[in-house]
Amino acid sequence: MSLHILRPGLLTTVQDLGRFGYQQHGIIVSGAMDAVALRVANLLVGNEDNTAGLESTLLGPKIRFETNHLIALTGAHFSPTLNGQPVGRDRAIWVAAGAELAFGPAVAGCRAYLAVAGGVAVQLVLGSRSTYLRAGFGGLDGRALRAGDELPIGESSATGAAIRASLFNSQEQWNQARFTPGPDLCPMPRPEPVIRAVPGPEYAQFSAASQRAFWREPFTITPEADRMGYRLQGPKLERPAATELLSSAVTLGTVQVPAGGQPIVLLADHQTTGGYPRLAQVISADFSALAQARPGQQLRFEKLTLDEAQALYLAQEARLRGLQSGIAAVFRV
Repeated sequence: MSLHILRPGLLTTVQDLGRFGYQQHGIIVSGAMDAVALRVANLLVGNEDNTAGLESTLLGPKIRFETNHLIALTGAHFSPTLNGQPVGRDRAIWVAAGAELAFGPAVAGCRAYLAVAGGVAVQLVLGSRSTYLRAGFGGLDGRALRAGDELPIGESSATGAAIRASLFNSQEQWNQARFTPGPDLCPMPRPEPVIRAVPGPEYAQFSAASQRAFWREPFTITPEADRMGYRLQGPKLERPAATELLSSAVTLGTVQVPAGGQPIVLLADHQTTGGYPRLAQVISADFSALAQARPGQQLRFEKLTLDEAQALYLAQEARLRGLQSGIAAVFRV
């Protein structure tokens, strides 16, 4: 079983939830930028939520399915079609051998995800199938997909097989489920998102005016944006005593402020340590909204407490577990 890449899109890579346990050796976690979108796509086709799928940025690929498959599309809205007909997002879809999936203009968001029952079965590297582009390993030969690539697909779970059997239609080339998760798990990306964050370890070193500006003023994502981080343009953020700092641990969502006063938000391919002051930390529940923001878009930050951030994270995890248990109950095998 395999997928044939007819057109790769702007940047399409194999991603799972990342490569954990090697940061002390300088190996980044990487993984899907919008991890919730990938997890939902996987659950919809009966996969474990860490199964590898495809992440596409701004312009999606064109793919031919060499055999019958069960798929799901989540994340950004790129006007997907199957054999030229519009197809739904955020739901399981059975596709027949020979069907072609294509993506049109991006309507909302930045990154779309494709999960296939059984998962993209490229080789594991350090326990993950995620592509680390800067180091050139993981995924398919450590690189973005190209036209002509063939991606192996693993064996479907029993749940995935049951979902596929429920959607099989010998008269059509594809058939989609009617059920979808709620908007809490599959929100439409917003044009000017509000990203919630907690103050970072060096927050108190910034002037009161800079602290107020960070929470009140909009910031624009500059073209210097990739899987490593977003550079933002907005009010200048200053530290009255601009002392040198020792390099310290950083993570996904850390907001650093270099000497120029314009913040950088670290993303999935962030480095393991950084020497810039850490003004804030984006909360885990808003990583998806951050990942779906595009260069040129404006965003604002909203201040939360750590307790509020933890409550939102737990609520999001509960919704994901609820989706998984609900699908398992309906398609019990």
